[in-house]
Amino acid sequence: MNRGLTLASSVAGAVLVALDGTVLTVAQPSLQRSLHASFASVQWTSTAYLVAVASLLVFAGRLGDRYGHRRMFGLGMLGFGAASVGVGLAPGIGMVIGLRVAQGLFGALLQPATLGMLRAAYPPERLAVPLAVRTAAIGLAAAAGPLLGGALVSGLGWRAVFFVGALPAAGFGLAALALPGADRRPADRTPLDLPGALLLALALACLVQALVTLPGSGAWGVPALSAAVLAGTVFVRHERRVAHPLLPTGVIGSPAVGAALGLLVAASAALFGTLFAETYVLQRRLALDPFQSALRSLPLAVLMVLSAALCPALLRRLGARRTVAAAMALLALGVLVLSGASGTPALTGGFALLGAGFGTVMVAATEVVVRGARVAVAGVAGGLQQTALNVGPVLGVAAATALMGAGPRPALLVLAAVAALAVPAARALPGPGAAPDTEITDGRVRPGVPARR
Repeated sequence: MNRGLTLASSVAGAVLVALDGTVLTVAQPSLQRSLHASFASVQWTSTAYLVAVASLLVFAGRLGDRYGHRRMFGLGMLGFGAASVGVGLAPGIGMVIGLRVAQGLFGALLQPATLGMLRAAYPPERLAVPLAVRTAAIGLAAAAGPLLGGALVSGLGWRAVFFVGALPAAGFGLAALALPGADRRPADRTPLDLPGALLLALALACLVQALVTLPGSGAWGVPALSAAVLAGTVFVRHERRVAHPLLPTGVIGSPAVGAALGLLVAASAALFGTLFAETYVLQRRLALDPFQSALRSLPLAVLMVLSAALCPALLRRLGARRTVAAAMALLALGVLVLSGASGTPALTGGFALLGAGFGTVMVAATEVVVRGARVAVAGVAGGLQQTALNVGPVLGVAAATALMGAGPRPALLVLAAVAALAVPAARALPGPGAAPDTEITDGRVRPGVPARR
């Protein structure tokens, strides 16, 4: 595919996944009433998806590196759309949960591919602009999702929200598989590290399950966390010994990439934990209805779009190090403002700071992760980036849930501290005019060779 179609496909995949998450939240109360389901069962419609997608993102990215990102994207879009239609037709909550697992599997295929395709289509020095477009589109989807979901649920019922993305998914999926133009794949195909993939999937699945259940004193929280630590330890030992590891040492051994991934986790944890806590502030303490609450938070999406658009220029002028440090500080300040806000000016100002900080961090940190990887391992890099953006929100919401017993303000102060304490990590990111100083291949790093197409 040409660059324009590649960018459009990447944006479509990212927006489809973002819309799915936001409209599901709106549809859950109606879904629960319609299917006569328990609250715990309805919660599993979200948890099952999170566990499935988070556990498979890195391996799905590796499959894209081996078999082609366009092929994985096409299969992921078609499967995601088909599973969505299945949810809309499901007669009971058990089938809904099962199909949400299927959505997670196909979502794991397409999400790293949206970044892998961009890395294959654009040279490293031009990646910031398409990444900014992608991030801005996600911001628009986040703003439009609740409004679209509310309109569909009110007018047509909860099933309609799962049909809305089926046609675009089918169109982009078929185009990715049918249009001429071969995927760019490395000539030397290293063996797939299946034991490593299984161990990492187990560790991440157990971690997400633990984070979801621990705040509510779930019976499975502690065993799941213990299993995550054990599987993670075995995975690290395995990766150090195997000839062709799932995670190339150049990707996980780069200080810049490691710092960027950590910053993405911290930023997304602070943002989504804050949104969770502020929902209670707006609708319970301030007695606002959902629409009024959405209006107060609208500056978040607006500033996320604007900051994403400005980020490429900031990266050229200041470099990732200063840009991300300033953005994380803005994010922390936004959470701090919201922790004491009650009037509309303070609320809208706090949400605007959140959007400006998160939009900038997402573009800049993603650019560091993806730019530092050659096309041969772009899928693994994309999988790691997506894993950070899936684990971070779960961690943030879990922390907010555990702290909400003392009230929203302590929870928000802790989340502000999370963002602020992550600022020094930006020192590991490249400065202005810096180029990647390593070439990451199938598992080897060649110092001093700049990344190239």
